[in-house]
Amino acid sequence: MVFAACTFSRMKRSLLAPGLVLIAVLSVSATRATPEDTAYIRVVTERAGKIVAALGLPDSSAFLQIRTLVANQYRNLNTIYTERDDRLKQLKSQQPEPDKNTIDSVKKIIQQNVDAKVAQLHGVYLKQLATKLVPQQIDKVKDGMTYSVLEVTYRGYQDELPNLTDEQKAYILANLTEAREHAMDGGTSQEKHAWFGKYKGRINNYLSAQGYDMKKAGEEWQKRLKGQ
Repeated sequence: MVFAACTFSRMKRSLLAPGLVLIAVLSVSATRATPEDTAYIRVVTERAGKIVAALGLPDSSAFLQIRTLVANQYRNLNTIYTERDDRLKQLKSQQPEPDKNTIDSVKKIIQQNVDAKVAQLHGVYLKQLATKLVPQQIDKVKDGMTYSVLEVTYRGYQDELPNLTDEQKAYILANLTEAREHAMDGGTSQEKHAWFGKYKGRINNYLSAQGYDMKKAGEEWQKRLKGQ
């Protein structure tokens, strides 16, 4: 018993040492808050149901199968991001407080771990959908998971810049499509919109290089929308 107590004491001191904070944070077993589980499951099931309802599936059996896939994707993403947040909270509360380089290093590893899990989950999810849906239906699922920002933004660019060439339209659509691929894995609406914001910046830089005055074009578009 004395040996066990001493060993535990030494382990505790080691895990709290700034240089070994990485081990302490990355080995934690994070769990979701159980009181919210039932409510959360109900919310994501309802959300998934609204997305799947737009697919025009032939029967209730097909509807329930796809709804389950979509709802499970939301739940699996939530689990990954909850574990990330718990580990970041633990890192922040470490005593003694680790130095900045150690914190940055641990945050980077945590994020790399999240990115790997999300990428794997993304691929499995799309393969599951592909066994039951055609590509056009899968696109509708992606749009549903990202608030149809792709369609709205693409239409907005065409309204704002009516003289876009086919090549420019293709560039815009390709970037918004790539943004949607990332955004559908976002854990919050803010994260989803942030992905589109990132790619809109890239698109605007491209259009500026193509000779468009994006500030002026935006002002003139707003005037047209207001009927001025």
